[in-house]
Amino acid sequence: MNPDPLAALRPWHDPAPVPWWPPAPGWWLLAALLCLALALAARHWWRARHARALSRAALGEFLALRARCRDGALERRACLAALSALLRRLALALYPRARVAGLSGRRWLAFLDATGGGGAFGAGAGRVLIEDALRPQGARASGDEAALWVLAEHWIRAQSGRGRSSAC
Repeated sequence: MNPDPLAALRPWHDPAPVPWWPPAPGWWLLAALLCLALALAARHWWRARHARALSRAALGEFLALRARCRDGALERRACLAALSALLRRLALALYPRARVAGLSGRRWLAFLDATGGGGAFGAGAGRVLIEDALRPQGARASGDEAALWVLAEHWIRAQSGRGRSSAC
């Protein structure tokens, strides 16, 4: 009698379970990318929050300045100088100092246009900021001051979504 060769085999068994640790290299890469994405999102959120807070503070100061100028507490030239200083302080807080600090005259107006003015500073009511500052004391005003206040308020509100960046 021939013995059955299959009778000598061990019974069927499952392989050992795959361990969950350490993960495969692809999971490490995915975890690193997820951490990087979360860090970038948090940075973007923080900068946008900071820009909104600065814009809100500047808007509050703007409204107080406009009220003082309407009430006659400040003369026209002092109002324009204070408004220009407020716009410059907000620009210095939101944009790189090297890009903003040296600007004056037409270049300052071009910067304001490029960052939310839509061309109305250099070619519209915003020219009052530099033209009236150069006029002799008591000379006739050159532009529409009410339109300048509306334009400045629009520019301040447009800055609420911007963070400190190198591009303008």
